[in-house]
Amino acid sequence: MKQLLALLTFLLAFPAMALDGTAILKKVDRNLEPESYEMMRKLINIEPNGQKKEFVLYSVKKGRDRIVALFLAPQSDKGRATLRLGDNMWLYIPEVGKPMRITSLQSVTGGVFNNADILRIDYAEEYAVESAAEEKDAYLLTLKARTNEVAYDKLRMWVDRKALLPTVIECYAASGMLIKTLRFKDSKDFGGGIRRPATIETDSPLHQGYKSVMLYANIKKRDFPDEVFSLNYLPRVEDLRK
Repeated sequence: MKQLLALLTFLLAFPAMALDGTAILKKVDRNLEPESYEMMRKLINIEPNGQKKEFVLYSVKKGRDRIVALFLAPQSDKGRATLRLGDNMWLYIPEVGKPMRITSLQSVTGGVFNNADILRIDYAEEYAVESAAEEKDAYLLTLKARTNEVAYDKLRMWVDRKALLPTVIECYAASGMLIKTLRFKDSKDFGGGIRRPATIETDSPLHQGYKSVMLYANIKKRDFPDEVFSLNYLPRVEDLRK
């Protein structure tokens, strides 16, 4: 009896530790992708009448906040390249020959995915964890944008407790309005210790009937020199695939 009372006293003196939401979020970032990698993606925009437009992108990332994406298809967009350095983004069009500034809420593909979705950097770089809670099979993280430059003011992210990967993310404006929902599906082994959802679907109450899908065909760890992530290198991104 004395031992039981001693145990209860110990438990009351040291209550269960709160969830470390920041650690969970950083693990989510690394489980989704390595810090430095190359990948192939297909983006599909689906209109209410069922009409589709597809884009194929080759992307490379270094560190937590630098990413470049090169358009391989359709032919009308081939050769275009986008660069993101932290909160700053540019679009290079060969016919123009000069990078143009773009914003996170714009979309270079014209679908529900905006530039922040397409050129995503680590969540932990853009958002601070406001709260973390446990649900039956998931952690629920509430994330607040670190700056006003971030595309969404707040995220509600459901994370699979075993895989530590997102299943659903709700994206909100500063007004509290739901902007879009991202759904992560079809977990796939990409090799090299990378197992993550191969499909992300999104829809928005602001664009009724429209839907966009992002399909991951390949993700592979690879290191790149810093010069790749510069405005001067955008015309030469295709060289990385040779």
